[in-house]
Amino acid sequence: MGIIHNGYNEPDLFGYEMKNQTTSGKITFGDWQPDEYIYIHGRGKNPKRNDTNKNFELTRDNFLEFFGKPNEKKSGRLSWSGIPCPTYFNQMSEYGQLLTIDEDENIIITYNYSKDKRDNKNDILPLNLKMDNIVIAKWYKKKLKLKLERKFNQKGWFTCKKDTNGVYQSIHFGNPINYDSWIQLFKNKIVFFDSGMYQGNKRPYAQWRANTTFWHTLITDSY
Repeated sequence: MGIIHNGYNEPDLFGYEMKNQTTSGKITFGDWQPDEYIYIHGRGKNPKRNDTNKNFELTRDNFLEFFGKPNEKKSGRLSWSGIPCPTYFNQMSEYGQLLTIDEDENIIITYNYSKDKRDNKNDILPLNLKMDNIVIAKWYKKKLKLKLERKFNQKGWFTCKKDTNGVYQSIHFGNPINYDSWIQLFKNKIVFFDSGMYQGNKRPYAQWRANTTFWHTLITDSY
């Protein structure tokens, strides 16, 4: 349809968000990175400083070293994905990281030293990180709501499906999605966070997704 992959926070076509057919078993709402990390990030001489990182002097590499996992198949390259990073609402990872919602309805990931199951955590972490309830990532409700509803809450969304020969044969539409319904799906562990951050690549790969089978239940019209 003449549309290439992009990072625009707007619907793809005529007010509809387009989702391509995939064999991965999951479809993405958006690549929406946290508004705050515990490490200092930003451009030039004005790195972003905020409530999350004001007491810590961490770089992105520090973040991956302390909270990520080395990949032996990639020469020990560190990544914040898979086992270290929680995926579902109120899930605690083996690395003591909890994905939840705070009292202001912001989505947060906290680190909890007492819940970290790593045998070498005492050697890896500096003294000021050896405690619980440290916010290491935070998505503000206001900003996340804006991102979601700009893409999905206008005319809705659509997808095209292929036959066994790889030829597109049908088009399917779903209703608009607002933030209230989306956050409830997150609480019900249908929407999940799929992190893919890794060392050597500046892109955060902070995907918010749901399984393809769930997306199919949202289809209202097919042609």
